Amino acid sequence: MTLFHFTGIKGAGMSSLAQILHDSANEVQGSDVEKWFFTEEPLHERKIPILPFDENNIKPGMTIIAGNAFPDSHPELIKARELGLEVIRYHDFLGNYMGNFTSIAVTGSHGKTSTTGLLAHVLSGHSATAYLIGDGTGSGPENSEYFVFEACEYKRHFLAYAPDYAIMTNIDFDHPDYFKDLSDVLNAFGEMALRVKKALIACGDDIHLQKIQANVPVVYYGFEESNDFAAKNIKKTVTGSSFDVFVRNEFYHTFTIPLAGDHAILNSLGIIALCHYEGVEASVIQKRLSTFHGVKRRFTVTEMDDRVIVDDYAHHPTEIRATLQSAKQKYPDREIVAIFQPHTFTRTAALLEEFASSLSAADHVYLCDIFGSAREKAGDLTVEDLVNKIPGAQHLLLEESHMLNTHRNAVYLFMGAGDVQKYMNAFKAFLEKGKTA
Repeated sequence: MTLFHFTGIKGAGMSSLAQILHDSANEVQGSDVEKWFFTEEPLHERKIPILPFDENNIKPGMTIIAGNAFPDSHPELIKARELGLEVIRYHDFLGNYMGNFTSIAVTGSHGKTSTTGLLAHVLSGHSATAYLIGDGTGSGPENSEYFVFEACEYKRHFLAYAPDYAIMTNIDFDHPDYFKDLSDVLNAFGEMALRVKKALIACGDDIHLQKIQANVPVVYYGFEESNDFAAKNIKKTVTGSSFDVFVRNEFYHTFTIPLAGDHAILNSLGIIALCHYEGVEASVIQKRLSTFHGVKRRFTVTEMDDRVIVDDYAHHPTEIRATLQSAKQKYPDREIVAIFQPHTFTRTAALLEEFASSLSAADHVYLCDIFGSAREKAGDLTVEDLVNKIPGAQHLLLEESHMLNTHRNAVYLFMGAGDVQKYMNAFKAFLEKGKTA
């Protein structure tokens, strides 16, 4: 039996892949920094060993899967090559692995994780499904027919994949530290579309996806009647949304989802289209849609007395708008308080005006210091540049999280892709302390 060693096992995709290989009866271990990440919880549950980075972790006979964030000069990777071991990058391994299944890539600038999680849940009600979700969740049931996975466009990593199907949710300018401009992003998605082998399921309401070219049928979904799969007669409530689906203008089925926001309807519609293509019964799709409880850090709700605290990964203006729309649908009579931590200096600088515009839809806005990244430690601007563009916005320091307590009966949206959770946890601790005082 091969022992797989993951260099950087706490990475979201790496953690998910380690779980899949473990579930399918492989021996797995990994290494990483000692700082805690939420992606490591499922690894501990499976008793997968997590070691501190050390070249002595590498032993003869191992296969090394290397996280994309770690250069070839990493001590573990140098040691592996010295021992003549196979070192394979995460995205290359995944590209080879999916050949064992009917593979479905979920990609797009926004909504990948939520859509991947929902698709995996729905398909699992039809047939055994392995899945890799970008929130650090993976599963590899034996005898799986399908493999559902999140395919990231960053650095064109998704071009290592040639899936049977792809769902494309949207195309937007993001990752300005890598992509030069929107046309560069469009080029990457255009190349990905040409790698799909059976059918491409694309959101036809997205102006950029309307022009996508593929060597296979392109099936469009959306709110517009011109789409192959169109949602009509939409009804929104505080508990979710219901809508009729028409397939090429012919009524197909009425679906109800326990999720808020237009983006949730669109994500569901893409999944319905894919499942219809694969012959999944409408009753099975509806049953599974109704029992989906979301993925990690995507509108994850905690209620504390009269406060609703939401943990959300939104880190782009388009995602912030979607999160705010969901909050207003679910909690129409409450104040919406946005606590946002900008993620990377390049993204904040490139999209400064769009961030200001999207956040202004909240009733109150608090901004945390910009979170750098392993790729980018500092920049020329500070969070004050964004504070100054939003009327009434305030700079929130970690030690001043108690300031948030001035709002009552409010919904607190903690948004960001960095460590905004430390602000959320500080606020929760303050509220707990108040209970016991």
